[in-house]
Amino acid sequence: MAVREYGHDVTLVGDPAALKPLLEDSRRGRGRLRVPAAEAKRLHEKIHVEVATQVVGMDETPLEAIRKKKGASICVAFDLLKQGRVDAVASAGNSGATLAAAVKSLGRLKNIARPGIAGIFPTLQQPLVMMDVGANVDCRPNHLFQFAVMGAAFSQIQFGIESPRIGLLSIGEEGGKGNALVKQTHELLKQSNLNYIGNVEGKDTFQGNVDVIVCDGFVGNVCLKLSEGLAEAMVAMLRDEIAKNIKSKVGYLLTRDAFSNFKKRTDYAEYGGAPLLGCNGAGIICHGRSNALAIKNAVRVGAELVRSRINDRITAMLDGSRHLQILDEKVAEATGVPIP
Repeated sequence: MAVREYGHDVTLVGDPAALKPLLEDSRRGRGRLRVPAAEAKRLHEKIHVEVATQVVGMDETPLEAIRKKKGASICVAFDLLKQGRVDAVASAGNSGATLAAAVKSLGRLKNIARPGIAGIFPTLQQPLVMMDVGANVDCRPNHLFQFAVMGAAFSQIQFGIESPRIGLLSIGEEGGKGNALVKQTHELLKQSNLNYIGNVEGKDTFQGNVDVIVCDGFVGNVCLKLSEGLAEAMVAMLRDEIAKNIKSKVGYLLTRDAFSNFKKRTDYAEYGGAPLLGCNGAGIICHGRSNALAIKNAVRVGAELVRSRINDRITAMLDGSRHLQILDEKVAEATGVPIP
């Protein structure tokens, strides 16, 4: 699907014995993508297979698995990126292993201490970026500051927002609200040259009055999973209500386009995957339940990150920010608490 729609070359990393029958069916036009055999053959000239002898399971400890399984598909994929044989990597596997393999193979960008995952959330206006949504559970203020810069750079590229409005997720809009991490990060962002609008609450996530929300990976992942669960539950509850009587069924027939559009706006597959930002390369972390549409869109997002040279933008924005050591001193002075 990605090759046909976008024209990209795609390298599949895995067990050739498992991939071969699927590719043969697709080449004959018998797979999910129903195309004439001649066109399928032409498309398959742009699909390549790279052998991987091992797999990291979803339940494995990421760092330990990466150390022990040098031939794991995710390690092979990022080594291909390091060698310049591919331009981006997309994975629906163990997200922790994806992060570990990316850092091990590619390293981090200049001035980035912790790479993070940028999640996309639908709103009443245009989508927003939340960062981090799962890569870093325990963070320091400088890490959240870097998430803000990376989230802003991604928002500029993905949604064309020249000066993204950045909010810090907290339990109140007042600057004095939140734990020590939030309070110190608030002061850090206030002193920066980013378009920081202050603290935002959970209820602001879907209103569209902020473009980038900054938080640590523990809070961000809870927000992400809660939002996904709520969207799925709402669709299921609506189906139940529609099926109860004939009036509801008739009403659905009249409004099904609206229901279809709502489902599309809240479907993770439409966004493809979450960019892994802060590594010296382009990586996309897909949902573990990703379907064909999600993987196709993940390929699209990976290509967009490469074309837009997002890593150059992140580096330039960090270089253009006031020096973090000076900011640390100001924050420590304002809060009375030294930043570790």
